[in-house]
Amino acid sequence: MRVRIRNHVNPKGLGFVHFRGEMPELEPGRPVDLEVGCADAQFLFELAERDASRRYVGLEIREELVEAVNRQATDRGVPVTAVFCHANRHMHEMFDEARVSRVFVNFPDPWFKRKQRKRRMVDPLLADQIARLLEPGGELLVQTDVWVVALDALESFEGRDDAFDNLAGEWTFWKEGNPYGVRSWREQQCEGKGRQIWRLRYRRTNTPAGPPRLHLDDD
Repeated sequence: MRVRIRNHVNPKGLGFVHFRGEMPELEPGRPVDLEVGCADAQFLFELAERDASRRYVGLEIREELVEAVNRQATDRGVPVTAVFCHANRHMHEMFDEARVSRVFVNFPDPWFKRKQRKRRMVDPLLADQIARLLEPGGELLVQTDVWVVALDALESFEGRDDAFDNLAGEWTFWKEGNPYGVRSWREQQCEGKGRQIWRLRYRRTNTPAGPPRLHLDDD
């Protein structure tokens, strides 16, 4: 059963300036899959059911969801952990460089209003953070049903100093569907309603990651 939680949290709130979450202990040599904005983590739970040899970490800004995901992971006995954090601000504090094998960004909040656009999660800062933590050859999948968010993502990752190789070709969306065979709740809803889904699929190149930029702008 899905947990009913408020849909939006202002990521510019002062409560997200410092990292207050608890990171799971990551075993040396064990691959790590990361979902940025995991919500109820259905996507990660389905991955874990298929392959329990990896560690699955979800970053989520809604603390109630983090608690619910971790309870469910304990009950089900699967290697899934949610972490309460502001991903754009804190990923560089949470992971060593090149520590993550795969990153998923599934249907981030669109924040449609013009004055709220700076609250969107997918931006050049997020691209910088992911470039730093994703290992060479690691994969990145971005999915959204909102055209303007898809364009934001395309611009953010294509412009990241050749750190990402677009597997569909430069400045091109992935057209071969979800390659992982598991779906988030939002993806299921979009497919059920016949909504267009735009996808980007990248592979991390061997280009060294530069120093992480800090998130200094506020409302």
